[in-house]
Amino acid sequence: MHRNPNDPKAVFGGAIVVFARRWRMFIDEKLAESGLTDASWTPLIYLHRLGDGLLQKELAAASGLDESSLVRLIDILSQRGLLERRIDPDDRRARRLYLTDDGRQTAAAIRLQLVALENELLADFSDGDVAAVLGICEGVEAKIEKAKSEIKARG
Repeated sequence: MHRNPNDPKAVFGGAIVVFARRWRMFIDEKLAESGLTDASWTPLIYLHRLGDGLLQKELAAASGLDESSLVRLIDILSQRGLLERRIDPDDRRARRLYLTDDGRQTAAAIRLQLVALENELLADFSDGDVAAVLGICEGVEAKIEKAKSEIKARG
């Protein structure tokens, strides 16, 4: 069965990918003055939002970043004095992530900038419209996670 290429469901995935790239590029350009790229401010923001003490793999899962890429970003943020790794007292092989005071201040400032930029970009849309889009994205994401779990279970 062929779907009409003008059908919104037929173009949804591609449109979301393009939208996400453009959104991130715009935000990245606006935040460039902070000296952080999108890739490096993303883990900082998620750690600030979710709280100190996350494992690297937890931060990777929450932020959608690849674990191997995240290692390099954590190194950069650590070298800049924005976060630190600490040995997990319950598992000496594991490292937990903590924002430094500078990291907390930087993340808070970036979050304020993000809120202002998001408000600017979404100003013409109602809260209901935005909530509806978020609901669709969350629903699709749940289906993706379910499908991935089923594939993994089949081995």
